[in-house]
Amino acid sequence: MKKIVEKSMLGKAWVAVDDSFSDSGELIKKILAARGVNTNAEIEKFLNPSIKEYMPDPFVLADMYVAAQVIADAVQNHQKIAIYGDYDVDGITSTAVFVKYLRAIGVDVVWHLPTREGEGYGLNDAAVDEIIAGGAKLLITVDCGISGVDEVAHARANGLRVVVTDHHSPDSVLPNADAVVNPKRSDDTSGLSYLAGVGVAFLTLVAVNRELKSRGLGLDNAELMNSMDLVALGTICDTMPLVGLNRAFVATGLKVMGLRQNLGLRVLMDVAGIKKASVYAAGFALGPRLNAAGRLDSASPALELLMTDNPLIAHDLANKLHAMNQERIDIQNSIMLRATEMAQECCAAGRCSLFICGENWHGGVMGIIAGRLKDKFNLPSCVATKSDGVINGSGRSIAGVDLGKIIHDALAAGVVSEGGGHAAAAGFSLDAANEAAFCEFLENAVREQLNGAVPAPEVCVDAEMDAGGATMRLVRQMGALEPFGQVIQNRCWCCMGRCCGMQS
Repeated sequence: MKKIVEKSMLGKAWVAVDDSFSDSGELIKKILAARGVNTNAEIEKFLNPSIKEYMPDPFVLADMYVAAQVIADAVQNHQKIAIYGDYDVDGITSTAVFVKYLRAIGVDVVWHLPTREGEGYGLNDAAVDEIIAGGAKLLITVDCGISGVDEVAHARANGLRVVVTDHHSPDSVLPNADAVVNPKRSDDTSGLSYLAGVGVAFLTLVAVNRELKSRGLGLDNAELMNSMDLVALGTICDTMPLVGLNRAFVATGLKVMGLRQNLGLRVLMDVAGIKKASVYAAGFALGPRLNAAGRLDSASPALELLMTDNPLIAHDLANKLHAMNQERIDIQNSIMLRATEMAQECCAAGRCSLFICGENWHGGVMGIIAGRLKDKFNLPSCVATKSDGVINGSGRSIAGVDLGKIIHDALAAGVVSEGGGHAAAAGFSLDAANEAAFCEFLENAVREQLNGAVPAPEVCVDAEMDAGGATMRLVRQMGALEPFGQVIQNRCWCCMGRCCGMQS
């Protein structure tokens, strides 16, 4: 490792794995080798990702066979099915994929997306009761449900069958659902833990469709592929690493998105000024507008946009989301100024973590601000709002700190009342009386994971080159590495250390 820049304009050191290369072809091979892609067969597969090459048997996921049976039974018996999602892009696209599929095969399907401020993340008994009262016989969760032990028990006690599909880290006890499909289960050997919630939902539909076709029902496989644009969108916006099956999902999904078959996405692309489907367009133009609805109010308009076939409704919803996103930006910028001042005070005190809490801040932008502070100060950052004696917040983490584990440990210790997430991001709620206790718990846990030393901000680059090496031939060859995405182990899949897949 050779340090080629001590400190960039962003305060990061640039460290090169290799300091030279003979030609651009050799550079491409070194870039891939540094990411574990070595043989000619692996390189070919990586540069030409296809669903055919990467698609596993969906039944490799634990509980998938049972899930497919339960859902197929409900379809065959003409029962009403409820889909319960989440208010972010991953949850919205997961819900849309499932609802569109079930509608296409003639199922009576309803859906529920919780509100961020009123209900919060995950299942809640009141929503479950409404679903039961509405006559549904099967509840399917997408991008949530793994932490809903009590709510699943409540649903089943009242005669509702439940299938959980999720990708968030589970607690030690799984919900007692009819089936729990989650590649992060300790007994799951699929190797698909990198999937987004929408990826898990799509694989579940592949399994369900296979089971239904064996019963003389279901859709043609080509029709399933029409939803790949939504699968790609959810995967990108949930900042999942674009490796393995995710890479095939996104590469294929962007091609489908480019066909502009989904009316709502097509109109939203036009409103956002997007001419070409790309990871950047999905992560920085479409994603923020879809997310804005759930951040400020209800995510329902975003979901309706993805599912509508009415041009007038599509234009109305797309413009509404565009306006809401601008409102979100204004709110975010106002809070960011104060949060930065508070973070600087924490840094001056020598902390290894940031916990920033404000009175009556808008809860919809906590995650975005946490991500901004994490990038600015290179510290695991939790940002929260305090109202009526309750603190609700979101966190974003740096490499080497598993924030999801910290929040789960805090939940087990009684420091937070609700919480969950994964290594890079998490959400939490706690009583205001525990504010100091959580701040101390977070700091101690981060220090333990970092062994007391905050890592210096670095950007790993693959090779050093002079200006003469920057040719159009190199640009074209680098383009073969698309789709670019999330940072993995401090390595970015795109130039300048910028993560095109990152969208808080």
